[in-house]
Amino acid sequence: MNIEKSNIANLPTKYGKFKIRAYKLDNQEHLAIMSEDFENLESPYVRIHSECLTGDTLGSLKCDCQNQLDLSLKFISKEGGLVIYHRQEGRNIGLLNKVNAYALQDQGRNTIEANLELGFGEDDRDYSVVDEIFKDLNLKKIKLITNNPKKLAYVESLGIEIVERIPAITKTNVYNEHYVNTKKEKMGHMF
Repeated sequence: MNIEKSNIANLPTKYGKFKIRAYKLDNQEHLAIMSEDFENLESPYVRIHSECLTGDTLGSLKCDCQNQLDLSLKFISKEGGLVIYHRQEGRNIGLLNKVNAYALQDQGRNTIEANLELGFGEDDRDYSVVDEIFKDLNLKKIKLITNNPKKLAYVESLGIEIVERIPAITKTNVYNEHYVNTKKEKMGHMF
């Protein structure tokens, strides 16, 4: 696997001070956002956060993505660890298709039905870059911040010991209630 990585740089934010390293695999660039004490942690908290431009950047109320990212960055800043910003928009269908999926959701489809109608799987993400990041950062044991059973299974398949799972539970609203319930009922997300 041919992966490129950047140097490590400082990133002061409104959440606290972090160190960052970018990784590039198959023309997708991903980001490791580490607490300043990351290298000294035996089993750091880790959040694999999937990119959501509409939520993370624009504050979309249709999903819980920005809330989960916000929760994770605050938590990692305080407790120590890592957020992997996994750049596979719309469960890896891309921004254009995600907007098309949103249009189908506006017509009553849930997030899974919309993706399937567009010819994609319910979740087309490829987590192989996560394995490369874990290897680069020498991770063997982590405390995983997730609701997603597929992320749990993937990390376990790498031989990484998950010491603890921390749910990423955030407040729902009238616009994302159906979306969150679909993830829980159809995708097995644990809340």
